[in-house]
Amino acid sequence: MFRKSKQFRRFQDVVQQIQEAILDNRLSKGDVLPSERELKEIFNVSRGTLREALRVLEDRGLIEIKIGNHGGAFVRKLTPQRASENLAILIRSQVVTLQDLAEFRQTIEGEIGALAAQRVTQEEIAALRRLAMEGENFIEYDENQQNEFLSIDQQFHIELGKITKNPVYRMVMSTIHGNILRYYKQYLLMTREDIKENVRFFHEMIECLEQQQVNEARIIAQGHVMKFSRKKIRQTTHTNIAA
Repeated sequence: MFRKSKQFRRFQDVVQQIQEAILDNRLSKGDVLPSERELKEIFNVSRGTLREALRVLEDRGLIEIKIGNHGGAFVRKLTPQRASENLAILIRSQVVTLQDLAEFRQTIEGEIGALAAQRVTQEEIAALRRLAMEGENFIEYDENQQNEFLSIDQQFHIELGKITKNPVYRMVMSTIHGNILRYYKQYLLMTREDIKENVRFFHEMIECLEQQQVNEARIIAQGHVMKFSRKKIRQTTHTNIAA
């Protein structure tokens, strides 16, 4: 299954070989890798290089390393959870800019809106209406309630991801909107006009879903992200200049 690693990039080669064996289903959930001594001989690498490669594979959620008499490196079941965690870390660490995130959201959320318009049920529309009505209560808001409105906005977007019935879109929306508040809390004070704009988006999107207007739902979702993000990017720029 494995071959000696290439001398000029041994560490990366060990990681890649084991990863490909797992992704190609040559290794399945619960399989145990050969012992450390055997892997050293197979790959022709040092103990340090091998252990570093195994740690990377464990961090990626591909294997689990157990210690003891019945220990070893076991192949884990592949789930969306690890990808979700990695995306969450990327967003929360603010390695990507608000503009990068807005560009990504514009594409993803447009397609999510379009799919939701095709697949939504009456029960799901009713749930979105309840969130929109809750959001209306914050139009005449107190600044201390900003986080409460943002929580409703978060729930609305996550619900759209669920409506697609696609676990990848559901995971992406939950991850983005579960972590994007870190950007907002640093730069953003929601004005009354912002809340009105968001509530308007709620109702426009619900109407598109109810009428199964696929292209309109895509355009409204993309336009909402673009308009809101441009405004906040300008605010962020002004905040940084003032600082």
